[in-house]
Amino acid sequence: MKRRYLATALLGALALSACATAPGPVEVTRFVAPDRTAQLGQGTIFIESAPGSGEDSLELAPYKAAVAAELVKLGYVEAPRGEASQVAQVQIERIAREPADKRGPVSVGVGGSTGTYGSGVGLGIGINLGGGPKPQVETQLAVMIRDKASGQSIWEGRAEFSVAENSPLADADESAKAMAYALFREFPGNNGETVAVGVK
Repeated sequence: MKRRYLATALLGALALSACATAPGPVEVTRFVAPDRTAQLGQGTIFIESAPGSGEDSLELAPYKAAVAAELVKLGYVEAPRGEASQVAQVQIERIAREPADKRGPVSVGVGGSTGTYGSGVGLGIGINLGGGPKPQVETQLAVMIRDKASGQSIWEGRAEFSVAENSPLADADESAKAMAYALFREFPGNNGETVAVGVK
C-alpha cells in the first residue's frame, strides 16, 4: 500500500514538473490616422528596416518577412521601394531577462518503512525536478506604415510579448509569426486601443 502511495506521489510530482507554462498573450497597441484609413489594406507597399535598425540585420529578417506575409493577406502587394505607394518600417527589440524569483529546484521527500513488518527503518527519497521560473525573452515589434509621397505616418502598431527562453515561441521565426499575426489581427484596429491577443 505504501509503495503504491509512493508511486502515485512521484508520478504526480513529475507530471507537475513536466507541465509547460502557457505563453502569455501578445499585448498590441495601435494608432490610426483618422483621415487616412481609406488608404490602409490596399495598394503597393515596401517593407524596410526602421531608421537605426540596420538594413542587413539578421535578427530583423524573420520579423520583416512575417510582417510582409501579414500585409499581403490584408490586400497589399509588395513592390520595390521606387514603385510602392506606402512604406512599412519594421523595428524589433529582444531582451533576455532573469526571473525575479529564482527559487531552487523542487524536491520531493517521502517517508515510509521498508524491510520486515515493523522494523521501523525510514526511507527518504529526494528528486530534483528542475523547478523554478525560467529566464524570459521579451520582444517588442513595432511597425509604422507611411504614405511614401508625403512621408506621413498613417498607421502605427506595437506588439509586446514575453515567453520562457525554452519555449518554442522564443525562436525568432516562431516569435515573428505569432507577433505579426497578433499585430495585424482585425487591422487596422481602433486608434489608441491596447488589446491582448492570445497565441498558441
